[in-house]
Amino acid sequence: MTLALLVLAGLALALALLPALLAAMNLAVLRTPAPSRTEGLVSILIPARNEAAVIEGTVRAALASNGPSVEVLVGDDHSTDDTAAIVRWLALSDPRLRLVSVPSLPEGWTGKNHACFALAAEARGEHLLFLDADVTLAPVGAAALAAHAVRSGADLVSGVPRQVMGSLGERLTVPMIDFLLLGYLPIALMRALPRPSLGAACGQMILIGREAYARTGGHGAIRTSLHDGVRLPRLFREHGLRTDLVAGHALAACRMYRNFAQAWAGFSKNAHEGMATARALPVWTTLLFGGHVLPWLILGLALALGAGAAAVVAALAALVSLATRAAVTLAVAAPLATVPLHPATVCTALAIQWNVLLRPGRAGRAVWKGRRYAVNLPAGPRREPG
Repeated sequence: MTLALLVLAGLALALALLPALLAAMNLAVLRTPAPSRTEGLVSILIPARNEAAVIEGTVRAALASNGPSVEVLVGDDHSTDDTAAIVRWLALSDPRLRLVSVPSLPEGWTGKNHACFALAAEARGEHLLFLDADVTLAPVGAAALAAHAVRSGADLVSGVPRQVMGSLGERLTVPMIDFLLLGYLPIALMRALPRPSLGAACGQMILIGREAYARTGGHGAIRTSLHDGVRLPRLFREHGLRTDLVAGHALAACRMYRNFAQAWAGFSKNAHEGMATARALPVWTTLLFGGHVLPWLILGLALALGAGAAAVVAALAALVSLATRAAVTLAVAAPLATVPLHPATVCTALAIQWNVLLRPGRAGRAVWKGRRYAVNLPAGPRREPG
């Protein structure tokens, strides 16, 4: 038993060291791009469906952009609240702001992709900056992303905004976004190799060159997808175009959800296009559970059994895990109070993924903004009344 615990502790340490090493390398190369004055118009495109609670702040922040000339287009996607009225009122005092009425959702499209595609058709800018309606852009955000696209030659540039978390439910779920990107995506390799599987983006904030968008078909080419942050960069790479990921915490802030129920539903919506596949999820479970939860279980058992060597190795694995999470948390300016929750956060993330994979009858039906999408089906999402 003691030998078995020692072997398991060694495995847990190895699994904890993997994201630690990757995070160290990623944090060495991932930087917030510097803003500069760029030629050409940046179109800030904001799809909005029932976003009356946040849309004024989002629009005002976008209009306050420094550096490039901007236009701000808000796509009202059949909102039943005051979203459209608020945008019309704001547009009275700033001609750079326009309200676009999104056409009815066609069969075979998901709502956000359809709204983004409609906005792109109305945009005049050389750069298209897609923002979720709950993203507050920093004054330098548009200039920094556009400048980085020009300097690097990337056709698609994305960054993860600073994640604002007000409830325990958010702090148990949202931090996994940054941890997975910085702890498991080899960013240097992503930049060096054109492989589509290495493409990554955050759907909350994506800047795309206008010509590249037209060449690839943009959101129209991924019309059935519920996870544009995964599908768009892979689409661009399949067309031989460059994509990049930058540090985005100084460029924008976002509060995705307000409670645990919203977070569970939101991450479940995207799960089937991420980890929640029969091939991928066992691997991710081994990496995440083995490196970030198993050390604590082994440590407790080893201490109870008096297995000193196993306890030492398990304790080292646990410390490496928490240190990695702390480094990522500091780098993205997230609340440090989320660090001790890390093992529970990993368990919650895996529970969401396994729930979607194993319960397609219930979890396999995404409900978002009053619309229902069937997922985990070979033919892709289909629109239903909702």
